[in-house]
Amino acid sequence: MKLDHLDRKIIAALQLDGRMTTQQLGDRIGLSASPCARRVRLLEKAGIIKGYAAIIDEALFGLPVSAFASIKLSRQHEDDLDRFAKAVSRWPEVVDCYLMTGQRDYLLRIVVSDLAEYERFLKEKLTRLDGVASIETSFALTQVKRTTFLPET
Repeated sequence: MKLDHLDRKIIAALQLDGRMTTQQLGDRIGLSASPCARRVRLLEKAGIIKGYAAIIDEALFGLPVSAFASIKLSRQHEDDLDRFAKAVSRWPEVVDCYLMTGQRDYLLRIVVSDLAEYERFLKEKLTRLDGVASIETSFALTQVKRTTFLPET
């Protein structure tokens, strides 16, 4: 799907406030409600808009610790990568997972309540996974920036 300037306006507006009504969205971008709703449905159907969610303060929710774990697998065969990705996808503590280039194979962001909880996650889940050769973890001291608003292309 090729995005035009109205689609981009819709996306920008919804990134700021995903709870606005179709009428409010249309007023903001200069369209009536019906064509605005049709465009939103097309963006959703195309997978550009994947869903709508509340943004939660992790610390106030009781998960103030963000750990970044760099994972090196013993082999990088497709079945090993798939096995790792499937396991990580089941663990709720892992909120981000990226297949990487460079010295490490994966970068995970793990949120937990405290260091003891991270140790439990490490011992009971991550180190028990076949094919994990090494794990290097860094802990975030302060979150400087986090946004769900994408830059314009």
